[in-house]
Amino acid sequence: MNKNPSTVSGEAAAFRSPACVHSRFVCLARTARMAVVFVYGTLTDPDRVSTVLDRYRIGPAAVCEGLQRVDGQYPTLAPGGQTEGRLIATAELDALDSYEGIDQGLYCRVSVPLSAENGCTPEPPFATDTIELYVGSPRLLGVEDRIEWPTSGALDYQVTQYIESNPVRVRFDLH
Repeated sequence: MNKNPSTVSGEAAAFRSPACVHSRFVCLARTARMAVVFVYGTLTDPDRVSTVLDRYRIGPAAVCEGLQRVDGQYPTLAPGGQTEGRLIATAELDALDSYEGIDQGLYCRVSVPLSAENGCTPEPPFATDTIELYVGSPRLLGVEDRIEWPTSGALDYQVTQYIESNPVRVRFDLH
């Protein structure tokens, strides 16, 4: 991967107007579906993100309410509580899916609502109603705690059913 540091912005620059964003990034945003992803584990480290993605923006700190972090070989989420993390914007969901082992059944990707606190309105690329997040298989990730999803079936079905019937959301506050 050819990493171009000028396409990566830190938290302070994450809410500048689109005109302030590097032209390659703006071009990417216009030609591919930009997604905002909540990360809570290894991808909270900008150095790790740069090994997975070519073009991205690191956004503000955020909290996922309704899902708590549990740790195994890698972290995952389980019903209840809340998890601190941050937002990343990218059009490279295929690269993230590969990194998270979607095709191996390690994680599934789901969408949850975004809630900005204090009437804040994020600027592009973080202006969205939904956030993508990854939930891993506790069994495959070596989580020792017993995780109880309210339904049975495939992981993506269990997680989706939980999200649809519980107040799960990602929130952040720009102030």
